[in-house]
Amino acid sequence: LGKEMSDFKSFTARRVIDFLRDRHANRVLDQLNYRKLRHKEDRDYQLWQEGSHPQLIQGIEMMRQKVEYIHQNPVKRGYVDDPVHWRYSSARNYAGLPGLIEVQTQW
Repeated sequence: LGKEMSDFKSFTARRVIDFLRDRHANRVLDQLNYRKLRHKEDRDYQLWQEGSHPQLIQGIEMMRQKVEYIHQNPVKRGYVDDPVHWRYSSARNYAGLPGLIEVQTQW
């Protein structure tokens, strides 16, 4: 899984950074440059956190816990007071509201 995760992060980081450059989103690019680990001299920006810790999802209850944890992150950071108010969250889909993309909510 390590190679696949590395490839995914590399591909998406390049696409996001190209998107931001094309739109001259310099404030965001400056923040990504600031977040870059100083010893990483082969890149200008840091989009993804270092490392990954995959876990095997063993059942519906564990899946619910992980989805709920993810949905609560913007609330914990103080960005919104309800997960459905975070426009990038699948919490909207799970609440029966339209989201940015279609999400399979039944597993």
